[in-house]
Amino acid sequence: MQTTQKKVFQLLVDNTSGVLSRISGLFSRRGYNIESITAGVTADPRITRITIVATGDDEILEQIEKQVGKLVDVRDIRELKPEKSVYRELALIKVRVSAAQRQEVIAISNIFRANIIDVGPENLIVEITGNQSKVDACVNLLGNYEILELARTGIAGLGRGTENLVHFDL
Repeated sequence: MQTTQKKVFQLLVDNTSGVLSRISGLFSRRGYNIESITAGVTADPRITRITIVATGDDEILEQIEKQVGKLVDVRDIRELKPEKSVYRELALIKVRVSAAQRQEVIAISNIFRANIIDVGPENLIVEITGNQSKVDACVNLLGNYEILELARTGIAGLGRGTENLVHFDL
């Protein structure tokens, strides 16, 4: 019996219209699960970096890597292993607070080195950046208050060092 696990894949793709749709469509057609997906242009505006966090057993995750790698727009796909990579996530958390609770939420934010980026009469918006477990822990503590809205970017990641850089001659 195989166990479900999570893998982070980094894709370097041509920066063309519809590329993200084609990649997510492959996941949908095959019934693969995407836990998070982030995309943005790289230092080379012709290339987009997509970070996908997928879950499944070893066989499914291997199939994901092979199938995505076959797509025309995909220039490179590789797993970002936790010990050889850096992952970060951004979350914006809108919390309802009374005047009495405001300092408590600010104190929690300070513990996590989060920033208060908006203050309203009845709410605060907290911005936190870090690894997924740090963001989860902050969200869990702020859950003791009323979370009005939550927006998470999903994981963005890069491999450590310079030995695995990918260069393209386009």
